[in-house]
Amino acid sequence: MLGSLLKQMVSGIESLPEEILRAFQKQRKVIGVCGPQLVDIAKMLQLITSSQRTFMVIDALDECLREHQPKLLVILKRILEKSPSTRIFLTGRPYIRDFVVRHLARRVTIVSIVPRKDDIVAYIRGRLSEDCMPDAMDESLATAILQQIPEKIPEMCVWATPLRILPQINC
Repeated sequence: MLGSLLKQMVSGIESLPEEILRAFQKQRKVIGVCGPQLVDIAKMLQLITSSQRTFMVIDALDECLREHQPKLLVILKRILEKSPSTRIFLTGRPYIRDFVVRHLARRVTIVSIVPRKDDIVAYIRGRLSEDCMPDAMDESLATAILQQIPEKIPEMCVWATPLRILPQINC
């Protein structure tokens, strides 16, 4: 994920900083390694973000493998500490909210987004009307879907830097 962020950032820079060029050239010389290591990627991200205003977007943090989440958040925290003009926008499900707050400390604003039931029902109705096999579903199944799915949709959380925690809002 961080390698992808670095690639996107580097693609938007007209001339690469000398340190980044050296790091890539160093990795080319190492046999059996296909790219920079995590430590080097983190340093390069810090270098780029410290020299220009940067916005990073990471969607669905909860879908990142659990064993990678702590490292990712530690690196993001370091970037925020060394690059005050950097802003990071994270999204994820509520169950990792405390985990994000613990790792990013007071550098985070949390906004909970709860979809309205009417919007979910309208979306499902639209999708059901587009069904290419309408005979496969009877009216009782469609009714059950329209009743049960909207109740199961969880809230999503959006984290952005910096600073305060906002109350839950409904969209």
